[in-house]
Amino acid sequence: MTRREGVQLAALLVAAAALYVTHSFLRYATYEAKGYDLGIFDQVVRQYALFNAPLSSVKGVDFHILGDHFHPILALLAPFYWVWPDPRMLGVVMALALAASAVPVYLFARRRTGHGVALAAVAALLLSWPFQAMVNWDFHEVTLGVPILAWLVWALDGQRAWLATGLAALLLTVREDMGVTLLAVALVMAIRRFWPQAAVTAVLGVLGYWFATSVVIPHYSPTGAFGYWQFTALGPDMRSSVLFLLTQPWNAVAVLFDHPLKVALWLLHFVPLLFLPVLSPLTLMALPILLSRLFNDRLNVWAPVYQYDAILAPLLLMAALEAAHRLAGRRDALRRLPAVLVSTALAAGLIGTAFFPQVYPLHRTIVGDMTMTQHARDLDHAVGLIPDGVCVEAADNAVPHLTARTHVGLHGDIGDELATWMIVDTSVPELGGWDPLTPEQALARAGMTVADMDLYEINEAFAVQVLASADDLKLDHDKLNKHGGAIALGHPFGMTGARITATLLNGLQTVDGTFGLETMCVGGGQGMAIIYERLS
Repeated sequence: MTRREGVQLAALLVAAAALYVTHSFLRYATYEAKGYDLGIFDQVVRQYALFNAPLSSVKGVDFHILGDHFHPILALLAPFYWVWPDPRMLGVVMALALAASAVPVYLFARRRTGHGVALAAVAALLLSWPFQAMVNWDFHEVTLGVPILAWLVWALDGQRAWLATGLAALLLTVREDMGVTLLAVALVMAIRRFWPQAAVTAVLGVLGYWFATSVVIPHYSPTGAFGYWQFTALGPDMRSSVLFLLTQPWNAVAVLFDHPLKVALWLLHFVPLLFLPVLSPLTLMALPILLSRLFNDRLNVWAPVYQYDAILAPLLLMAALEAAHRLAGRRDALRRLPAVLVSTALAAGLIGTAFFPQVYPLHRTIVGDMTMTQHARDLDHAVGLIPDGVCVEAADNAVPHLTARTHVGLHGDIGDELATWMIVDTSVPELGGWDPLTPEQALARAGMTVADMDLYEINEAFAVQVLASADDLKLDHDKLNKHGGAIALGHPFGMTGARITATLLNGLQTVDGTFGLETMCVGGGQGMAIIYERLS
């Protein structure tokens, strides 16, 4: 790399990092940043910086974050908080991490193409929708895995197998599921005949996953167990899921395409790269992460608007570059394929940023769309009323503005016996649930109205919540929670939906009714609605 080329690369990285930081800071200033996840990670890194246990009150009273996910790498961010103990510092860290992941992509491309194509590949990565989605999510531990995995691929490409193994070991500290990714890394090492490094990496992956999910997380978890097995489409546990994959592979493949968002995710990842990653063994390293998302029960992890895809972006781009370079060397007609690939990926980023802000959210910063709304000003006023040092339950968007000076959590996470202040935002739905079906939607699908219902069972997290819901839906109070709601019968965590369902079905039999409307508690609010018909 010449000095001129280095300056050009540095200028591109600085420009991208500046754009990322600007977007992140604007989200914070306009109250778009949320307690999930910026508030959580601010509390965690702040505690590490103070040499305390990583507790997050946003997750619950005295909640040890290692009981949720295994990410001790966050402790390395403590020095940044010694410089500036502010949630916005995590935006700076995120920008630096994403920019750092572009360097190995440049080196990888430069080894196969000229400087111009390599620089365009960097621009395509920095403008890619996964990077934009991550920036728009504020901060997440996966951010730190992006440069590690990118440099790991570079190390393998340069025959630095032991360095790749070391980076793989570091990747284990990012998140518990990285252990499975290490098995894929070991497979690629084996394909490239790095036998000792493959064996060590595989052992590290197995031990790392076991240690995180069977030792650390259960030790700190309030439930005493690892709580993120969310692959019921495959089976209730890992053993049954593996059996399903082995005995019913075509049914398993069908799960990967059984929702429009899943299809969209496949297309967004592979169309801009001309499907070339499928021709590279490097893509094997992406499969555990990608498949774990597509097999997941939760709709939100399929949508291309979250942070989950950023770690895949450099890997898939390098896989596509490797495949394009190999094909170009075999056929003279394809000699320009690497340039075509990079041009297509860059065009997708430019066009997407210009016209599709839903998937390319940096559009809003570029065109100056992120402004202080009246809603944001109201939240800012409410935050300003909260004294320092108090215990407060706050709306999700207010939480990051309180983590530095209060003991803050979301509604229901602190407890009425501890919280002395509260910020309630009635203009947005409460945090909780994924794609819930509202009562209005449930009634519309059934072709019915509230007048057709014989009983209503509305979750009673709080009395005022039920009254507000009843008023909004214009419910007959004589039919509402007729046999006692949660205030009378109790609010059993983890089974409120089952309790409400049992009460409603028995209630319909008692009053000899036919139709009943239920809304269930979903992580903090009136979540999913369902209509029951009594047949006997």
